[in-house]
Amino acid sequence: MNKIKTLENLQKLHLLIEAECTGPPRALARRMDLSERSVYNLLEVLKDFKAPVLYNRRRKTYYYSSHFELNFRISLSVTNNNEVTELYRGSYLN
Repeated sequence: MNKIKTLENLQKLHLLIEAECTGPPRALARRMDLSERSVYNLLEVLKDFKAPVLYNRRRKTYYYSSHFELNFRISLSVTNNNEVTELYRGSYLN
């Protein structure tokens, strides 16, 4: 479930960047209840996805320099003796 938590944190970061209200890195880490290093790692993941993430020192916020969307969906189900149990179904970053 650690990967799901990472995706949830990525979603949260994306929404804060989209709203241009992240604050500086240390404050962002506190706001997200993460280490500063974890925030930088999430930013690197976004950049790996070619997200145009920049930081404005004057406004003290991360922002996207051009339009960027991040969409993904997660579902988890278990089939046992032909019985399907849905454990998790969520939609992220719509």
